[in-house]
Amino acid sequence: MSRPSRLQRQVLSLYRELLRAGRGKPGAEARVRAEFRQHACLPRSDVLRIEYLYRRGRRQLQLLRSGHATAMGAFVRPRDPAEESSGAGAPGTQPDNGACPRNPLGIMESPETLPDGR
Repeated sequence: MSRPSRLQRQVLSLYRELLRAGRGKPGAEARVRAEFRQHACLPRSDVLRIEYLYRRGRRQLQLLRSGHATAMGAFVRPRDPAEESSGAGAPGTQPDNGACPRNPLGIMESPETLPDGR
């Protein structure tokens, strides 16, 4: 296996620093882990997005270290009562089980057929 690239080392270092900074703050460690797991399936060739997320993580690290942050959370869109009873998300979306989707577009058909059946 080849050596990790500079960007990979920076991302791993950021992960460790975020975990250390959030050690005493409720919800911080779980949020950091969830955020990194969510983006773990990004292809290595998507350097622009990885660098953007790295910069965003650096800003979050500064906020955690500033002393003004006492906890860490996330905004969640409330569900409609109809969605909760059916157990599904928005129409046309697949349930989020935390794993990376095999097909990022969510298309179930084979590549040869178009979604409208042509």
